[in-house]
Amino acid sequence: MTREEKSQVIEDLTAQLADSAHIYLADISGLNAETTSRLRRACFKANVKLAVVKNTLLAKAMESSDKDFGELPSILKGNTSIMLSETGNAPAKVIKEFRKKSQKPLLKGAFIEEAIYIGDDQLDALVDIKSKEELVGEIIGLLQSPAKNVIGALKSGGQTIAGLLKTLSDKEG
Repeated sequence: MTREEKSQVIEDLTAQLADSAHIYLADISGLNAETTSRLRRACFKANVKLAVVKNTLLAKAMESSDKDFGELPSILKGNTSIMLSETGNAPAKVIKEFRKKSQKPLLKGAFIEEAIYIGDDQLDALVDIKSKEELVGEIIGLLQSPAKNVIGALKSGGQTIAGLLKTLSDKEG
């Protein structure tokens, strides 16, 4: 690879890092062609971009990035693949599901909206991360609950203020 080609790869990786809030580093070494193909299909279905990267070039891209990757550059040893996703837990779910039939990929680390996770033991924590959409849905559900109580109380209380107060006080007691 020429110096110009390396520079172009670093520039492309830096742009991908800048555009992604969810970056996973994994080890997929030792997977045969069929298993690798299944992993790529699983990533595609989950809208996760998977690419094998050279550690030295990824480290330089991380240095060039505006983001603080903390300890992540220190884990760039051996085989490294990068997984990029719009959803914070999508790559973790792909890895976990895939590992039901295979020992790889192994999670090396992750950068999730400025939080850094190091090591394969973080996989379950990453699977449990909720997306912004899931959190918004939960908050809306929580906010709707009191309104539904008031509407239900109005209906059962004869749609008067006194009936509403009586129904609500009965529910508290």
